[in-house]
Amino acid sequence: MMRRIAFIAWLVPATALAQDATELAKQTQNPVADLASVPLQFNFNSGGDLEDGTQLVFNFQPVIPLKVTHSVNVIWRTIVPYVSQPLPGGGHASGIGDVQTQLFFTPAKAGGIVWGLGPILQFPSATNDALRTGEWASGPTAVIVKTAGPFVLGGLVNQLWHFAGVDDDPKVNQFLVQPFINYNFKGGWSIATAPIITANWSADSGEEWTVPLGLGVSKVTAIGRQPVSLSMQYYHNIERPTGSPANTLRLVWSFLFPTPQPAKPAAPATHE
Repeated sequence: MMRRIAFIAWLVPATALAQDATELAKQTQNPVADLASVPLQFNFNSGGDLEDGTQLVFNFQPVIPLKVTHSVNVIWRTIVPYVSQPLPGGGHASGIGDVQTQLFFTPAKAGGIVWGLGPILQFPSATNDALRTGEWASGPTAVIVKTAGPFVLGGLVNQLWHFAGVDDDPKVNQFLVQPFINYNFKGGWSIATAPIITANWSADSGEEWTVPLGLGVSKVTAIGRQPVSLSMQYYHNIERPTGSPANTLRLVWSFLFPTPQPAKPAAPATHE
């Protein structure tokens, strides 16, 4: 696997700049595309019951496509969060949160509709007591994507259940769905909405759902010869539990490592 990543990275300068920026942007919007990437996501959460405080959630979330057979790929996605959480008495609790990893089994040859199915696993890796659940959790995850002209449409869904770790209540019982609508312009520009809607089934009645609404803009470009995707999004929670923030400003910097495309054969020489 490491040899594959190194091989992709070595070939990027010679191949990625030849790809159309808009087509590369569409790949970044497909969670199960054959595209290795390293997104760095900064979430600044504020307002609501955080009042004047700001919560920072930084997610390091590499995506690695692996070929299992000629007909099946596996997309390995991992989310390693670093959280800086404001405390009621002042100050912040900071540290690594619980790590999640997802595997999507998806057809190697995509049709009009692309799908992926697999497991999701959450590890009790938090380094600060204020952020720790102490629980192992797992469940199913799925994604479906449709590309139609300039649009990339679809959704991602998963469910986590506690299966080991601390026995204290409430236990992890978390649902997530992320619908997404992307509209692509020329030159790698796009606008999108991709709200992360969650439900904590262990919460009290009326406190389960977090429902954001918002919009963002992104651009695929190159820094030197390294392809990158830059995006900025804003969301407001129209439904949220007590104590949670009302607003999210999300900034994402993604390093892209496209799969090298085979060279086209040269046209035969003609003689007059």
